[in-house]
Amino acid sequence: MGIYVFPWSCFSSLLGFSNFHARLQFITFARALDRAKAMGHVLSIAKDQLYDCLLVERKLRVMLQSTEDRVNVQKKRSAFLIQLAAKTVPRPLHCLPLQLAADYYLQGYHKKGNLDKEKIEDPSLYHYAIFSDNVLATSVVVNSTVQNAKEPEKHVFHIVTDKLNFAAMRMWFLTNPPSRATIEVQNIDDFKWLNSSYCSVLRQLESARIKEYYFKANHPSSLSVGSDNLKYRNPKYLSMLNHLRFYLPEVYPKLDRILFLDDDIVVQRDLTPLWSVDLKGMVNGAVETCKESFHRFDKYLNFSNPLISNNFSPEACGWAFGMNIFDLKEWKKRNITGIYHRWQDMVNFTNIVPCFKVHYIY
Repeated sequence: MGIYVFPWSCFSSLLGFSNFHARLQFITFARALDRAKAMGHVLSIAKDQLYDCLLVERKLRVMLQSTEDRVNVQKKRSAFLIQLAAKTVPRPLHCLPLQLAADYYLQGYHKKGNLDKEKIEDPSLYHYAIFSDNVLATSVVVNSTVQNAKEPEKHVFHIVTDKLNFAAMRMWFLTNPPSRATIEVQNIDDFKWLNSSYCSVLRQLESARIKEYYFKANHPSSLSVGSDNLKYRNPKYLSMLNHLRFYLPEVYPKLDRILFLDDDIVVQRDLTPLWSVDLKGMVNGAVETCKESFHRFDKYLNFSNPLISNNFSPEACGWAFGMNIFDLKEWKKRNITGIYHRWQDMVNFTNIVPCFKVHYIY
């Protein structure tokens, strides 16, 4: 059996490494001890200064509250300015209705009656209802619809405006008729059946409290006094044109179906297939607009009132009135206008937004 001789050089190297490792452990321990002492010193100072932390917390809370208040004020101002910009009419456009009205009487157009009276009452054609006091906006809706229609000669537009804009509206479409389509312009003041004895909303609209609710909400001084939902407190809702949509069967007694269009839309395709939609016995065909909480009833109705909470669900989905197809025969059968009147008579207009139960489909 042979004997292996371990070289001295290797032994000395191992011995040196062992001594180095021992020194390294001592240095590391010493540094850790120094750091622990330093940390203890910092904690001791922090403990002594604890009252300053509470003070800083209070200051931060005050700063956060102040910032939130300023943000809320800016949001309300922004909402007001957006509404102001949307409703402000440039001077040339403001003068247009005045010029049209003057020409309407000076050139004798007021002596002319409505043309194509047979088409106006023909239920086999495609009928549209537009209630507006804005001449150019109404013109955009009508012309965009006609331009995309495959058979424009079968389309009839029923426009209702107020007494102030009737002459201008009629003059515009007499001098700028859309291609082959039929236009009827009516004055809402000529609807003698639409009076306060029949329509309770007229009595409410004339009250000083309602006028204050709408007009004061749009005054800059009220922006910091909780004028929430500024969009829905617009004075335009005082116009009966905004409520006339609830009386469609009375306005058009000889029609079976009608497509209601707002004056802020632009049509980009042929709408005639809407008259072929199977409403399945429903009154209203509408576009789905509920995304998360948008257009749900809790955004419009006061559910603290038992009349509302007992009859409606806050999660129920409303719909936009921009484009609706109405079955007027089913409307009469279900007496939708009567239901609307009943709710108008029951509720307080300032606490519960008026609403009527219309069955609709998506």
